[in-house]
Amino acid sequence: MNDIDLHKHLIGQQGSRLALNTPVLVIDRDALGRNIETMAAFARANKLALRPHAKTHKSVEIAKLQIEAGAVGVCCAKLGEAEALAEGAIQDILITSPVVTPQAIARLAGLNAKIRTLRVVVDNPVNVDALAAAAQASDQTLNIVIDVDPGIRRTGVPSPEAAVALAKRISETPSLRLAGVQYYCGAQQHIESYADRRAAIEDRTNYLKTVLEALRGAGHPPNIVTGGGTGTHQIDAELGVLTELQTGSYVFMDKQYNDCDLDGQGRKAFETSLFVDAHVISANSTSMATIDAGFKALSTDGGLPVVMDGAPAGAMFVFMGDEHGALIAPDHPFHIGDHVSLAVPHCDPTVNLYDAYHVVRGGELINIWPVSARGRSR
Repeated sequence: MNDIDLHKHLIGQQGSRLALNTPVLVIDRDALGRNIETMAAFARANKLALRPHAKTHKSVEIAKLQIEAGAVGVCCAKLGEAEALAEGAIQDILITSPVVTPQAIARLAGLNAKIRTLRVVVDNPVNVDALAAAAQASDQTLNIVIDVDPGIRRTGVPSPEAAVALAKRISETPSLRLAGVQYYCGAQQHIESYADRRAAIEDRTNYLKTVLEALRGAGHPPNIVTGGGTGTHQIDAELGVLTELQTGSYVFMDKQYNDCDLDGQGRKAFETSLFVDAHVISANSTSMATIDAGFKALSTDGGLPVVMDGAPAGAMFVFMGDEHGALIAPDHPFHIGDHVSLAVPHCDPTVNLYDAYHVVRGGELINIWPVSARGRSR
């Protein structure tokens, strides 16, 4: 039975959060709304376009809320994510990873014909030629963003000279339109110290300036400079080089970002709004209980989840296998059936483990939203 059929009878019932079958992915609707509006207001105040990264939530419903609050569109990491959101009527999408195989490029051309504005990043002239041929065959101009490597060697052109050469090739191709550049400093997003993070981003932004100067000098000024993230959004705004923010995790605020001082003042502008709820299924040891959420319920690349409710402050979580986790709280009398709520370590891969969000207000289930792009990684 799918999540909607399993739980739809609980929608609107007082206290229904406690009746959900677990483990279950839960959104605090009010906290989510405040996070969306806070980032939208920040972008407006700093005269930046906001293009949230939908790889975080993979949700048509959340993307629509972000756009209603002022976002110009969304980012998607993969073509499959973009297709899923386009199926939900999202009309302005940037794909932030290169699309290179013939079969994927054919799908990309099809998507380009269906939505109002599609952009895709490139970092290789062979890819430019393949995209140009597909765009010409479909009689649709394709918007291209040059991906610039910030130093992690994952994707992106490796030098200002390579960026200029790629821009020249794009500009000489009638079926392509150069829209701008992308610069995402992913390695710097989770530096916990604000001062250290700021120093790292200032260094990387100085390099980006050399790329932009080279492009302008060669007659290819980028209209859009897109990038940044939740960890660096304030720094990026103050440095004034980016024109568009790709923040994503601010909607949920997982442990990795909650561990960071985002503004240098230790303030928490964004709230934790995403949880995995679980129940105690065994409590036969003093000060320890087993819950029904393990490796299959939570991402494991961002440390351990934080116990938010159902155990004393400071209670420790330990993975106990695929299906189980342990809670350790000295002298606390756990009981089977106890409800437990966990803040996730890393939101993006945790979301991808679930078919649906269970949207709550207080203790009441108010809606169930599908994770629209779950598993759409190709």
